[in-house]
Amino acid sequence: PEHGGMGFGAVEAMVVMEELGRGLVNAPYAAGALVAPSLVSDAAWLSRMADGSALVVLAHQERGARYRHDAPAATAVQQGGDWALTGAKHLAPAGDEADAFIVPARMAPHDAAPVGLFLVERARCEVRGYPTQDGARAADVKLSATPATLQNAEGLPALERAIDIGIAAACAEGVGAMDRLVALTVEYMNTRKQFGATLASFQALRHRMADVKMQLELARGMSYFASLKLNEPAPQRRRALSQAKVQLGQSMRFVGQQCIQLHGGIGVTDEVAASHYFKRLTMLELAFGDTLHH
Repeated sequence: PEHGGMGFGAVEAMVVMEELGRGLVNAPYAAGALVAPSLVSDAAWLSRMADGSALVVLAHQERGARYRHDAPAATAVQQGGDWALTGAKHLAPAGDEADAFIVPARMAPHDAAPVGLFLVERARCEVRGYPTQDGARAADVKLSATPATLQNAEGLPALERAIDIGIAAACAEGVGAMDRLVALTVEYMNTRKQFGATLASFQALRHRMADVKMQLELARGMSYFASLKLNEPAPQRRRALSQAKVQLGQSMRFVGQQCIQLHGGIGVTDEVAASHYFKRLTMLELAFGDTLHH
């Protein structure tokens, strides 16, 4: 709030994320308004982020890292009081639209050195943008002795918390998307006729929808749990967020697959909203560590 933001807590942010998921809004709200602000210490950038004039996103993923963030290959070297970063980051959300990135890098001397968090302006690095499967955007970021501003010299605890915030946001968005996908499927089953009767009249399909609803409610409960645990001490918080991500991963896959099956062949076409919700759920399952990782 001191920089012009709305002062959201975890619960308010969760409510917003659910609605964004329900509406299938592929905007980088979580990346720019929830995750990145927890990592930026520069007051001028925070004010610009709060009033919407600047988009800053976390660029932490590296090829072959398998979701590990405690040992980045990117390195930071101090040169005459300024920092220069070298390395590559991948799948930065809305990276080709962002004004700057928060980049974790190993500080010199690099062996067993702390992980620092640096702010890098997009204009100073090489950015390659591309569409993602769900219709959003991402980018690869290449750093070659790129000037950067240090935000946190002991950045790993802050990075872990930011990733947990991202997980909580992904969980809430997934609940909203599943909620809407289930409603669309129920509507389709009450409309589509087979053998002279609506799909909703077949007992086997009704039982399948009951299983879908159960998975949705398990996910909803764990999303609430994740949001409420964000301010706990790190060990309890990290365990809780991983538990939530596992349940959401299982639920999103089950709900997505079953709802597509209940639509039949039309469920995989671009003309039907269900296919787009399933794509988004698949992307969310991979965000900030997939089910197997957690």
